Amino acid sequence: MRSALVLALSLLAAPAFAATPAMESLKLPPGFHIAVWTDKVPNAREMAVGTNRTVFVGSRDAGRVYAVSYAADGTVEKVRTVASGLQLPVGVAFHKGDLYISAVSRIVVLRDIENHLDAPPAPEVITDKLPTETHHGWKYIAFGPDDKLYVPVGAPCNICDRDSEGFAQLRRMNADGSGSEVVARGIRNTVGFDWRPSDKTLWFTDNGRDMLGDDLPSDELNHVTKTGQHFGYPFCHQGDTLDPDFGKGRNCKDYTSPVLKLGAHVAALGARFYQGKQFPAAYQGALIVAEHGSWNRTAKSGYRVMTVRLNGDKVASYEPLVEGFLAGENATGRPADVQPLPDGSLLISDDDNGAIYRVTYKK
Repeated sequence: MRSALVLALSLLAAPAFAATPAMESLKLPPGFHIAVWTDKVPNAREMAVGTNRTVFVGSRDAGRVYAVSYAADGTVEKVRTVASGLQLPVGVAFHKGDLYISAVSRIVVLRDIENHLDAPPAPEVITDKLPTETHHGWKYIAFGPDDKLYVPVGAPCNICDRDSEGFAQLRRMNADGSGSEVVARGIRNTVGFDWRPSDKTLWFTDNGRDMLGDDLPSDELNHVTKTGQHFGYPFCHQGDTLDPDFGKGRNCKDYTSPVLKLGAHVAALGARFYQGKQFPAAYQGALIVAEHGSWNRTAKSGYRVMTVRLNGDKVASYEPLVEGFLAGENATGRPADVQPLPDGSLLISDDDNGAIYRVTYKK
C-alpha cells in the first residue's frame, strides 16, 4: 500500500510534458538529421554552453535553471537543477566559469558552476536595478565581444511609449553589474541576439506589436551599427508602417529600418551565428533563428527554425532549416532558442515540450 502511495505521489510531482513531435514529421534539408537530445527540461528557453560539456538552460515559468551534462559523442548523461525559486529565469549566459541568470528585475550569478553541479552555490546578485514588470520582463542575456553583459528591457505592454522610464531598450553592463548604459532603443521585445564573427557587430530579433491584424506588423531582424540607434517602436513598425496611435506626426525615415522582415507574429526568438564545421560551407557565418510561433493569428505562422544568409550587411536568403512543428493548425512544438555545440551540431530548445533537439549533418 505504501509503495503504491509513493508511486502515485511521484507521478503527481512529475512535470507534465506535451508529447514531443514525431521526428519523421520534421523536415530538414538533405543530409541533416534531428533527434530528441533530452526531454527533461521543462519550459526550456535560452541555452548557454559551458567549457566542460555542459549546456545550461533557462526556463520561463518553472523558476528553475538546468544543467545538461553530455558525453564526448554528444549524448546526454545527466540533467540537473542548478537553481530554483527564481522569477522567470529565461536567460542564461556562461562567462569565465560563471553562470549568469536573468530573473526579471535581477541578474544573479552562480560562481564556478561547472565544478559544483551537484551542489550549486547560492545565487549572487550582481544587480537588482532592472524593472519589476513581468510583461516582456523575461530576458535573453549574453556577453558580447567587449566582455560586457547585454540585457534587454522589453516594453511592459503591447504598445506604449515608456522609453524615458528605461523600457524598450537594449542595455549593457560590466560583469559585476556596474556601468549600465543603453546600446539601442525602440525595441519592443528582443529575445535573441548575437555578434557576427567577421566584424563583431550586433544583430537581434524583435517581436512586432499585436492587434493590428493578421499581417501587420512583421517581426524584425535588426543590425546595430552604432550605439544609441533607435529602431522605431512604438512610433514606426517594420521600418515602413507608422503606428495608428503613436505614429502621428512621425516619419519612419527617422528610425533605423530592419535588415529583414521576418513575418507577422512569427515570434522570432533565439538567434545565433553558426561557426561550426559540421554543417555544409553554405551555413558558415549564417544566422540561425528560432521562430516560436504565433499565438493570436488566424492561421498560425512561425513554428520553425530558419537560416539567414548574409551578403555583407544585406540578406541574401531566408530559408527553413527545420519545419514541421505545425500539423495543420495544431502546434507540436515551439522552438525557443538555438545553440551550436563545439562539435558543430545544433541544439534547439522547445519550451512547449520541455525538450531540446539536436541537429546533425552527415552526407
